[in-house]
Amino acid sequence: MDKEITIALTGNPNSGKTTVFNNLTGARQHVGNYPGVTVEKKEGKLKYRDQDINVVDLPGTYSLTAYSIDEIVARDFVIEGKPDVVIDIVDASNLERNLYLATQFMELGVPLVIALNMSDVAKARGQQINKQRLSELLGVPLIPTVANRKKGMNELIDEAVKVAEGKGSLRKITVSYGKEVEEEILKIEQILEKDKALLEKYPARWLSVKLLENDNEVQKKIKKSPYAGEILAQVESSISHLKNIFGDDLELVIADRRYGFINGACHESVERTAEERLSTSDNIDKVITNRILGLPIFLALMWLVFKTTFKLSEAPMGWIEKTQEWLGATLGHLFAEGSALQSLVVDGIIGGVGSVLVFVPIIFLLFLAIAVLEDSGYMARAVFIMDRLMHKIGLHGRSFIPMILGFGCNVPAIMATRTIEDRRNRLVTILINPLMSCGARLPVYTLLAGAFFNERIAGNVIFSIYMLGIVLAVIVAKLFRKFLFPGPSAPFVMELPPYRMPTLKGLLIHMWERGVVYLKKAGTIIFAGCVLIWFLSNFPYNPKDSGYERLEKSYAGRIGRFIEPVMKPLGFDWKIGVGLVGGFIAKEIVVGTLGVLYQVGEADEESESLRAALQNDKYPDGRNVYNPLVAYALMVFVLIYVPCVACIAAIKRETNSWRWPLFSTFYLTALAWIMALIVYQGGRLLGLGG
Repeated sequence: MDKEITIALTGNPNSGKTTVFNNLTGARQHVGNYPGVTVEKKEGKLKYRDQDINVVDLPGTYSLTAYSIDEIVARDFVIEGKPDVVIDIVDASNLERNLYLATQFMELGVPLVIALNMSDVAKARGQQINKQRLSELLGVPLIPTVANRKKGMNELIDEAVKVAEGKGSLRKITVSYGKEVEEEILKIEQILEKDKALLEKYPARWLSVKLLENDNEVQKKIKKSPYAGEILAQVESSISHLKNIFGDDLELVIADRRYGFINGACHESVERTAEERLSTSDNIDKVITNRILGLPIFLALMWLVFKTTFKLSEAPMGWIEKTQEWLGATLGHLFAEGSALQSLVVDGIIGGVGSVLVFVPIIFLLFLAIAVLEDSGYMARAVFIMDRLMHKIGLHGRSFIPMILGFGCNVPAIMATRTIEDRRNRLVTILINPLMSCGARLPVYTLLAGAFFNERIAGNVIFSIYMLGIVLAVIVAKLFRKFLFPGPSAPFVMELPPYRMPTLKGLLIHMWERGVVYLKKAGTIIFAGCVLIWFLSNFPYNPKDSGYERLEKSYAGRIGRFIEPVMKPLGFDWKIGVGLVGGFIAKEIVVGTLGVLYQVGEADEESESLRAALQNDKYPDGRNVYNPLVAYALMVFVLIYVPCVACIAAIKRETNSWRWPLFSTFYLTALAWIMALIVYQGGRLLGLGG
């Protein structure tokens, strides 16, 4: 005969837990008190298919946070008593409130089964619950029951025994608390791992979360650890850091994330067919995530973001440009006129790097806008809205999160795909991520849109490029999932946290964390790239040559002339080709390269602007090198073609193979050439190339 199995029965008050307990144990139960407390302890015996089962009815509780004696007793029994399986009785008609307790048991990592009780009441209230879908999203077996009619009892015990014997097959799901909180949890976990004895009793992640929640009972346990000082110091530092970002009690932030996880799971698995009472967030979501209105609202908001950031950045961009011009003129007088050293300082360093730094305002404003959307809770809704589309192309919402991050920088976005468990989804997400237009490309768009399009439509032009990237990513993902990585997509819970008012400090921290990456690139990779481009465009050096002659004879000119036949069908001349080659180092260098090639640092006062230099550039026959059609085709090419060196390195690191970086380089460059060709030649056929 098998050993006796212990089942812990838990749930919210009024969830039907007592009825389930009585159904299972009948008259074979006894009542006492837990040692040292007055909380009632109920235990009962059950024999099911030759299996002896001991059922412990834990006190009804809404959570496992140590506020009341009931909560402490329930939690301590699960942790210290180590039952073979926990059955959480959930009121199906109040699903979101009841599942909060389940998320905490999931966090503890205990063997768990959910009894979806009162499922008849939920149905009568107009709720259609997709039980299989909800079970997959939570990673927990889910059995529908109607306790007052004794329905589902045998199925519940069957599943409990199976889980107790380790025969469950569902994936373990972890509630994510967001990037900032997860980083602090990891820091605490790393210190906790030093105390092996402590981790034999308690999961490291659970301890870390409870410490961040200021759980007194867990703090008492930690104080007995030989590493208590180091652990508690890190906890204090983490709480202070996170409070600065969120401007709210951390326990509320963590609770919001749990409810966001639950809300997302219910959105995907529960169809409401009757009018229900909704919270403020739910009322807003009726409009924001509406199947018809959700996508247009998302697109309108993104359009507003780009339009506003473009407009607000004009003045500070002008200040930086004037400073660059003044600095070039001032330092230029310190060197011999026409010397290589003067050209290096004025054209290579100030002209190249300065042409990139001028876009700092628009990039920081864009990151600020994204931070507002994230911290307010809307970005999670955007992910949910796009999740419907992602499912159609074989991916899910977890893939869309790295795609959203890709608008900032593709490198951390590709690294963020580590959260995607399914290998096929992960590889597809990595391969399409470079189509998300990162902040490094924005300087190119801004330069060209400002130079060749009316101020009223420049923001719309840039917005269309971003939308093109999204559309191409969708198409490519669909093709890859069908031909390269066929198979079903894994389920995923969309977390929908309640709407919150972002704090100014939190917004500024998020903006700075992302923006400083751009500044570091300008001071390192871009600086080195601009100096390299200056060298290639000035050597072999002959002071007697005019600027244009020097460019033509230079190494850069030779490279440009070599690839010009491939670029010519796209409307690009050899100088654009050189700029695009420089963009392989970093996309911002396309602007810096053009600044060096057009020698804007040496130009007189009336033609110092790089935009003016591009507008005035002509072929020997008098035709303009650039026009709006060429500019748009160039923006399309820059959007798509080979990722930067750092991005290629990230793909190599995340896939642990050179196969995918090389494939990415080839397919993106080929796609860029085809799309730019369609834009340019199609535009000419329509009479737009004048």
